[in-house]
Amino acid sequence: MRSHLLNDLTAEHYRRSVTEGVERVAAKLAATDRPFTGVTADALAPRIESIDLDRPLHDTTAVLDELEEVYLRDAVYFHHPRYIAHLNCPVVIPAVLGEAILSAVNSSLDTWDQSAGGTLIERRLVDWTTARIGLGPAADGVFTSGGTQSNLQALLLAREEAKTDSLARLRILASEASHFSVRKSAKLLGLGPESVVSVPVDQDRRMRAVALAHELERCRRSGLVPMAVVATAGTTDFGSIDPLPEIAELCAQYGAWMHVDAAYGGGLLVSPTRRSLLAGIERADSVTVDYHKSFFQPVSSSALLVRDADTLRHATYHADYLNPRRMVAERIPNQVDKSLQTTRRFDALKLWTTLRVMGADGIGQLFDEVCDLAAEGWRMLAADPRYDVVVEPALSTLVFRYVPAAVTDPAEIDRANLHARKALFSSGEAVVAGTRVGGRHYLKFTLLNPETTTDDLAAVLDLIAGHAEQYLGESLERAS
Repeated sequence: MRSHLLNDLTAEHYRRSVTEGVERVAAKLAATDRPFTGVTADALAPRIESIDLDRPLHDTTAVLDELEEVYLRDAVYFHHPRYIAHLNCPVVIPAVLGEAILSAVNSSLDTWDQSAGGTLIERRLVDWTTARIGLGPAADGVFTSGGTQSNLQALLLAREEAKTDSLARLRILASEASHFSVRKSAKLLGLGPESVVSVPVDQDRRMRAVALAHELERCRRSGLVPMAVVATAGTTDFGSIDPLPEIAELCAQYGAWMHVDAAYGGGLLVSPTRRSLLAGIERADSVTVDYHKSFFQPVSSSALLVRDADTLRHATYHADYLNPRRMVAERIPNQVDKSLQTTRRFDALKLWTTLRVMGADGIGQLFDEVCDLAAEGWRMLAADPRYDVVVEPALSTLVFRYVPAAVTDPAEIDRANLHARKALFSSGEAVVAGTRVGGRHYLKFTLLNPETTTDDLAAVLDLIAGHAEQYLGESLERAS
């Protein structure tokens, strides 16, 4: 069994095995003509459950053949231009190269004696990102598993920086369109459900600054402590960007920690044309950026960035076997001192290889392309009498609803839209997302693939209308 360990004696075995896997995936990518096969969980589960994991195949080719049946054949392929559902991006080749290297070397980014150069590369990328944001010379940060973890750590820091000993008095203010991880983080931090105050949004799904001011003043009058205001730069459903300058002013006035959840909109940091949409982000105390959304990186790749490096001490614990206190005096750079995680992948390497091959403008141009596509898609939807579109996009998300001319019952229209989404997914021809707006069911395009065209959008809209019309026709027949 030692022949399977990756070392100097097995380098050729490693090369052959990985090459065979890469060739299999490359062939699959080249032959994929739709984002999904339409397979159901009920159909696939028995095949996977029948595999005896205690009886290995002992052959790489046989394993890849089996993997073709249970995974590769039916995987949802984000690279396909008609995958337009969730915040999943196609990935760039330099990042996949970085992924292959980091997996093989397997550095753990907790301490210097496990990562050496990796520690410095991550720190350099953190400095690069904080400079792009404009957080100032005292800024710092750390890579995380994703936006949920980044938001959790940001709110942990905010909680510890709050000027109160009573958790019951703490309040987090976030828009009603903010990410669910805000409420989840509050619970993990020992705060009750009443601790998260939902601030109303305007017609563009941006936090209303006037409403935020009202809630902050209400906190002051009630003896409550506004622990943090979470501004969203790219809401999951609408891609909306909250009014960051106004929120920054209010945070300064009321002494609240300003966190900007730019998990989605962080790609604007490298946009050659849209960077101004993030004006005000430089005043944040902390920022979440997901590189695996708008920087075209493989999952996982996120970071929490902070204005004041000293605040990261709230996540610091010392262990004699790992990072004893003497290492601080010896100026040994240990990233575990900043992280909620201990063992942690060298995910920063993917962004490093991407920047060194493509450059920041190259990434930003790709993100600009999908934002341009969303603007064209909005014009298409606004001109199409079959659809009601909710918000003109700031980023690359479109929320809309099929509205048949002959049906007026909102519940029946809900069912038609839901059916159309399910039928489209089952067909495998395209994958779209869904959400609720005002209690009604809507559909959603999340556009993160520069290869997607307006022709793709038009074709998918026709497919949705066809499925919805078929459902409504059958519904009328059943009713009669």
